[in-house]
Amino acid sequence: MIASTHKSATIGLAAIGLAVLISGGAQAATPLPVTNLQFNVLGSPFTQQKDFFSTVNPVGWSTGSAGANGSLTYVGQQGSEGYTGHPGNIYPVYTTPGFSITVPTGTNFFQADGNPEYEDTIFQTVTGLAAGTTYSLQFQQAAGQQTGFVGDTTEQWKVFLGVGGIGVNCSTNPCTVTGTANNIEMDSTLMHNTSGTNTDWNSVTLSFTPTSADLISGSNAILTFLAWGDGGSTTNLPPTVFLEGVNTPVIQTPEPTSLSLFAAGAFGLGYVRRRRAKRKVQG
Repeated sequence: MIASTHKSATIGLAAIGLAVLISGGAQAATPLPVTNLQFNVLGSPFTQQKDFFSTVNPVGWSTGSAGANGSLTYVGQQGSEGYTGHPGNIYPVYTTPGFSITVPTGTNFFQADGNPEYEDTIFQTVTGLAAGTTYSLQFQQAAGQQTGFVGDTTEQWKVFLGVGGIGVNCSTNPCTVTGTANNIEMDSTLMHNTSGTNTDWNSVTLSFTPTSADLISGSNAILTFLAWGDGGSTTNLPPTVFLEGVNTPVIQTPEPTSLSLFAAGAFGLGYVRRRRAKRKVQG
C-alpha cells in the first residue's frame, strides 16, 4: 500500500511539472506582427552613423507632421547614440554611464527629442489582428540629454495601437496627446536622468488587447510610438529618448520552480519504469 501511494504521488508530481510547463507556454501572448523590426533600410545601405529619420526612411515606417519647431527624429547605427560628427544638427547626448549593445549586430535604433515641439510620432500599419486577442510588444529603450544643457529629465515612450491619428497639442505647457479615441495606450517604464547623465538600454514588454472598435477593416491597426519627455513639457532641457529591437525574438525559458517540478516528475516517472522492469525480470 505504501509503494502504491508512492507511485501515485510520483506520477502526480510529474503531471504537475508537465502541467506547469504547458500552462506557462499557453499563457504567453501572441507577438504583435511588426515589420522591419530594427529600423533597417531595405534595398539601399545605411552608411551614416546617424541621420534624420526622413533621410534614412526605414521601410515600413512613416512619420507624422513635424513639431512646431521641426522634427528632431533620427535613425542611428548601434554605438552612435552620442555621435557628434554629422553636419545636419544631429546633436550628441551625455554618455555617462554610456550605452550597451543589446540587439543583434546590423540593427539600428530610433532617436527622438522628448520635447513634443521638436519631434513627432512614427507609425506603421499592423495586419492580421483579431479582436479580443492579446498581443505582446517587446523593445529596448534608453534615454539621455543633449550636451550643453542642464537639469534633471524624465523620458518614456507612449505607444498606441488602434485607428491611428495620434498627435500633440502644445498650445499649453505641458503638451497633451490628441487623437486617442479608439487607440489603446500603453506607456513604457519611466526613466529618470539626473543632469548630464543617461539611462542605459533596458527592456520593456507591453500588452494590447484590441476590440473591434480599435481595428481598421476588421483586422488591421496602426502602431504608433511617441517620445514623451518631462511629462510633455516644452521647457527645452531637452530629454532624448531611444528605441530599438522592437519584438526582437527572446528565448523563453521556464521559471526555476517549473524546471524543478518537471525534473522531479521526470525522475519519478523513471523510477516507476525501472521498478516495473525489475519486477518483470524477477517474475
